[in-house]
Amino acid sequence: MSASLFEPLQLGDIALANRIVMAPMTRSRAGEGGLPTGLHQAYYAQRAGAGLIVAEGTYPSRHGKGYCRTPGIENTAQIYAWRDVTGSVRSRGAAMVLQLMHVGRVATRHNKAPDAQTVAPSAIRARGTIYADGQGLVEMEVPRALAENEVTAVIDEYRQAAVNALAAGFDGVELHCSSGYLPMQFLLLCTNQRTDGYGGSLRARLRFVVETLEAIAGAIGAGRVGLRICPGNPYNDMHDDDPAATYGALLDAVTPLGLAYLHVSRSPDPALDAFALARRHFGGALIVNDGFDGASAARAVASGVGEAVSFARHFIANPDLPQRLRHGAPLAAFDRTLLHTPGARGYTDYPAYEAYEAAAGLAATGQVISQEGLQP
Repeated sequence: MSASLFEPLQLGDIALANRIVMAPMTRSRAGEGGLPTGLHQAYYAQRAGAGLIVAEGTYPSRHGKGYCRTPGIENTAQIYAWRDVTGSVRSRGAAMVLQLMHVGRVATRHNKAPDAQTVAPSAIRARGTIYADGQGLVEMEVPRALAENEVTAVIDEYRQAAVNALAAGFDGVELHCSSGYLPMQFLLLCTNQRTDGYGGSLRARLRFVVETLEAIAGAIGAGRVGLRICPGNPYNDMHDDDPAATYGALLDAVTPLGLAYLHVSRSPDPALDAFALARRHFGGALIVNDGFDGASAARAVASGVGEAVSFARHFIANPDLPQRLRHGAPLAAFDRTLLHTPGARGYTDYPAYEAYEAAAGLAATGQVISQEGLQP
């Protein structure tokens, strides 16, 4: 019997009420000191109809922060602030994991603490710009290449961040190994020109990701750990001559760990079927991502392309997305200009579908209603 998008699912040690996943999205709303706020609590609670919420990319150490107003999970204050968020989400029936995102070279000092550094496998600057409050768009900086003993220290920062995430009430963590960030920088030759045990051959370039996952799994259990990849993703000045070989070898190496899931995005290379690649090389459950609507997500689960489907953009303007998908209700569009702006507008003020229905009904009777919070 084929599975349904609305059936429960067990991902390792994480139980999901349905197979609809909210994908992680950087929304740049964190407060001073990388603290999540009441806005985060409201935003994620509104979307807790998902079976699983993967919280936005969160820095595991001050050196790993790259973007303005992103949250952290490196200290006690951040742990306690996240507890309010996870408590609200879990009380509404959703599981929640935290995506650990060390950006490596994708950074500017304007977005970092004064004592934080920009580090990477090799001292190769990412071509492009990054936004900083008060500065606008600035060039990304030349990173400092990590010494070999520092690589193991970064791995331990990830391990501690995972421990902190469970203390903050999360069900687990997801290692961000895409979008040109630090783990991906170790994988690819364009960013990794090391000559020690973490560079050179493909086997050596896999080592950082494998050892990081081993450290995290050893600390919190492999059944609470996920991995996010997007083979062939060129974002943040990345290039891979043979992504099928790179990620096939990576998945072969991590499958024995028994991770809770692999979160795989559709490849931007039309010649590469990332979902099929993941199915061939990863022995566990797949969460598939990118470009799905309700009908295509249902087909993907029913046909076994993935055990679950994650949605990003559709969750922005549709806080009740699972209900809309279940009942075939129309999906609202989000305001792109408000994706990364501070405050509630474009973040927590998108209404549930019932609000649109009520507005339409009142309009039909000629009554006047407020349009605040009803932007498409």
